[in-house]
Amino acid sequence: MQRSTAIVLLLLTALCWSTGGFLIKWVEWPPMAISGLRSAIAALFLALIFRPKRWRLDRYVIGGAFAYAVCVTFFVLANKWTTAANAILLQYTAPVHVAFFGYWFLGEKPHRLDWYALVLVVMGMVLFFAEDLSMGNLWGNLAALISGIGFAWMALSLRKQKDGDPIHSVILGNLMAAAAGAPFMFANAPSPAGWTGLILLGVVQIGLAYALFSIAIRHVTALEALLIPTIEPILNPVWVFLLLGERPGRLAMVGGAIIIGAVLLRSTGPWMLRMRYR
Repeated sequence: MQRSTAIVLLLLTALCWSTGGFLIKWVEWPPMAISGLRSAIAALFLALIFRPKRWRLDRYVIGGAFAYAVCVTFFVLANKWTTAANAILLQYTAPVHVAFFGYWFLGEKPHRLDWYALVLVVMGMVLFFAEDLSMGNLWGNLAALISGIGFAWMALSLRKQKDGDPIHSVILGNLMAAAAGAPFMFANAPSPAGWTGLILLGVVQIGLAYALFSIAIRHVTALEALLIPTIEPILNPVWVFLLLGERPGRLAMVGGAIIIGAVLLRSTGPWMLRMRYR
């Protein structure tokens, strides 16, 4: 697979991820129950699609699965306990972790373009969410930070398996998250609309998304795998605009433009440099 194809898969991943904010808010059910059933549906979906046979449960597969379970579980908690803006912004501290630990864990040293893109992404995120950020909701913000740490180490662990099959970590991680959420599923049943939201969350928002992500990460660095999908936060208000008619503010539009510029810089920068020095 060419790097350009992997980038397209990551952009499609971001599109799938972007449905999470409003779908999680839509389902009126305890957050741990949502997280557990969403992951159970995703595990079944991925098992049917990939039909894995030979499982090699080494420390990287198990570590990646645990990091994945932490990421997806705490993201649901963050979305229920704090604003969607806080949840996404704090989760996307993940590229910072990868930038600092990627060389030690993977031998992937960040390029100058990576640092430029990372700084622009952080600036864009702050501007994008400036009007909606809240200093309250301590537990929700803490959950979002934990989700970001899990997100980072999930990407590092899946990248470590680039010569293997990263989807094993994703399926196992979904089973872990489903087990963690199982005790919370029996208090009451979701509404029919809630079931629709849960199926979309399991099949599209994490099932299809992580199927694409696990394929793409074998052909890009761990840092690229997290920087390129940072267009996800921009897509969230697009869904809100299409469904609810709410328009983003001026600062959000400026921040979104900066994030898109950062993603374009990191995606096309290496190709432009090669063309320049031919």
